[in-house]
Amino acid sequence: MKKELDYYLNLPYKIEIRPSMEGGFGARIVELPGCVTQGETLEEVIANIKDAKVCWLEVALEEDMVIPEPVLSNN
Repeated sequence: MKKELDYYLNLPYKIEIRPSMEGGFGARIVELPGCVTQGETLEEVIANIKDAKVCWLEVALEEDMVIPEPVLSNN
């Protein structure tokens, strides 16, 4: 059974946010290769990574790519 966009959007993907040397912030979703963005403020980078996640997943579903799911740790 093919999983839908909403399924993946509700998974707890790990988001890393780091300050950028040029100013602002960079963010990525660890499990989704190439799902990266930047923003001038924390609020902006958080909104941008949410948008990037939707776009990444939409393309992956359209192209029938394998979509990694989060690996939950017991730590």
